[in-house]
Amino acid sequence: MTALTATALVTGMGTVTPAPTPKPTATPTPTPTPTATQSDGTLQILTYRGYAEYGGVSPKVNWVGDFEKETGCRIARLDTVQTAEQLAGQVTQRPYDVITAGPALAADLIANKQVQPIDPAKVSDYKDLAERFRDLTTVSGEAYGVPYLWAYHEFVYDSAKVRGNGVEQVFASGRAALRDSPLTIADAALAEGSVKEPYELSEAELGKAMALLGRNKDRTYWQNPVDLVKGFATGALDYAQVTPYYRQLLQQAGIPIKTIPAPRTTGWVDSWMLGANVPDTTCAYRWLNWVTAANAQRDAAAWAGMAPANSKACKGRARTMCETYGVGDDKRLDRVVFAVRPPGDCRAEDGECTDYRGWETQWSELLK
Repeated sequence: MTALTATALVTGMGTVTPAPTPKPTATPTPTPTPTATQSDGTLQILTYRGYAEYGGVSPKVNWVGDFEKETGCRIARLDTVQTAEQLAGQVTQRPYDVITAGPALAADLIANKQVQPIDPAKVSDYKDLAERFRDLTTVSGEAYGVPYLWAYHEFVYDSAKVRGNGVEQVFASGRAALRDSPLTIADAALAEGSVKEPYELSEAELGKAMALLGRNKDRTYWQNPVDLVKGFATGALDYAQVTPYYRQLLQQAGIPIKTIPAPRTTGWVDSWMLGANVPDTTCAYRWLNWVTAANAQRDAAAWAGMAPANSKACKGRARTMCETYGVGDDKRLDRVVFAVRPPGDCRAEDGECTDYRGWETQWSELLK
């Protein structure tokens, strides 16, 4: 297995309820600074593994070192985690200057005032980021996130063993792997076939989605995408929910993986956010400018197996990922429902839609 395969990211889709998880990795920079305060030109960062590489996996992949050399800012602390659950738990443990967040956690951070609005005028390439992604972290006209990487899901099958006649087969099979996240309920709602907005479910629609998920208790729920490769390689899996990148990895491994056609699918965007209590935002904005630029997003997309939010990054090493995910292909992307934290634009308090806390509860019951 290549270094890229073994370290490729697990993204920000997932529950925001902290759970017992391994401690995050505190990554030392080449020349760490002992004092972790913004006022002396340092940063504390919380992100996913693979999102802010410092050369620990490959000396050729060291964006942190290049950032420090070019900006004069130091990374005093770089905490990296594998899952959204770990991220949600870690973000409460200490203050961070910049944080990567997916749709569910981003909404929580905004609502709890753990992050502050970003001034787009201070982010030089902000307008180069896809508008549909910028809108996902814009609240009451204020920008709270700088979109970084994104992906969407596919349902795949081993064509040597089974047929892929419909997504319902995935949910019926005990030899299938779905993403371990309450947001997977939205995928079940789409598969059930009666909803227009999968992140805005009424009680009845949520019940139908959970009934579909509950039909098979032997199903696998994955957190580490490497388990997908192992599952198909050992014959333990017939079906899975994957990203196009992992579908390609499986195909490159010689497994006859094919995609089940679906009119709509779910996706997500991970964005960088600015901590609420940053006394001096100079280096934080330098970081946001760094990760917004085409060169940085090009490196990150190629390394993580996702698509860049900045389409100008779709050259060189990132070209394959951009083609894989259809960057710039509006017709293709229009079929992707990008995740928001339920109840989305509904009013849960009026009983129109179910709240995400309810999704989390249902998900926990499902996995018991």
